[in-house]
Amino acid sequence: MNVLVTGGSGYIGSHTCVQLLAAGHTPVILDNLCNSKASVVKTITRLTDKTPIFYQGDIRDSALLDDIFAKHAIDSVIHFAGLKAVGESVREPLSYYDNNVYGTLVLVEAMKKAGVRSLIFSSSATVYGDQPHTPYQESFPTGQPASPYGRSKLMVEQILQDLQHAEPEWSITLLRYFNPVGAHPSGEMGEDPQGVPNNLMPYIAQVAVGRRDSLAIFGNDYPTVDGTGVRDYIHVVDLADGHIAAMNTLQNRAGVHIYNLGAGVGYSVLQVVEAFSQACGKPLAHHFAPRRQGDLPAYWADAERAAKDLNWRVTRSLQEMAQDTWRWQSNHPNGYEEA
Repeated sequence: MNVLVTGGSGYIGSHTCVQLLAAGHTPVILDNLCNSKASVVKTITRLTDKTPIFYQGDIRDSALLDDIFAKHAIDSVIHFAGLKAVGESVREPLSYYDNNVYGTLVLVEAMKKAGVRSLIFSSSATVYGDQPHTPYQESFPTGQPASPYGRSKLMVEQILQDLQHAEPEWSITLLRYFNPVGAHPSGEMGEDPQGVPNNLMPYIAQVAVGRRDSLAIFGNDYPTVDGTGVRDYIHVVDLADGHIAAMNTLQNRAGVHIYNLGAGVGYSVLQVVEAFSQACGKPLAHHFAPRRQGDLPAYWADAERAAKDLNWRVTRSLQEMAQDTWRWQSNHPNGYEEA
């Protein structure tokens, strides 16, 4: 299949493009490179011996989208493009609504004009907000995300559900991620955050490689196994495979399909630090800081629906997540080279 992958040179998008090519599909990448580098496309080519089609541009550029749909017989769209830093979204909410919500509206309008009705949306567990029980199930109510980032994801989910209700021929899949970590096992592709990392694993990796002095752990007095926050971490390659499983299963199945993509188990911050320390063979400097407002003590996914419907489960352990991240970080201490 020909698959338009918005945000396809980003962290999750690039790993998904590698898996798409390995499965015999043809990804067409659209990315404005605001949080990635053009050299990622060369890396995809090296890993697969296939060169993906790449457009540098913005999903809010309707003329460019029309041109892409006219030139390529797109069968399905996987929509990753968007801003994703929770803290930044609090400071710059309009940018998040413009990129994430308006950008999706422009994309869907272009799909309508082109007659493409299969969309997989990169959503987030943040749409659940603060739930009283864990693991999180798809049937849990949404509506109380703690940040403009989370609200932008929920708005897009609601817009897409309204669209499918009005035009029932659409197949729309909402994939709610938990915490993607890890890197391609080759050590040639991984997460390369621009600026201060927003996620735990790349921050730990930068401490391990000497780019940062110490890891700040926010809160060590939670009611958890060791007092630190517990989260569901999923290897990025498992996550990429989840998108392909969803596309293969649901592309021609009309409706709105909602799935959690997570490991179904929680690990504490200190457990992640210990796994990474074992991977890199040295202790990692860390210190405790006060809790951050809005952080939850513990949550993880119930991923049984994806296992049942999509025949998808995670296969990679926390140790593999740490080992693959360290391989990437030690091979590329400064991230991707400029193209």
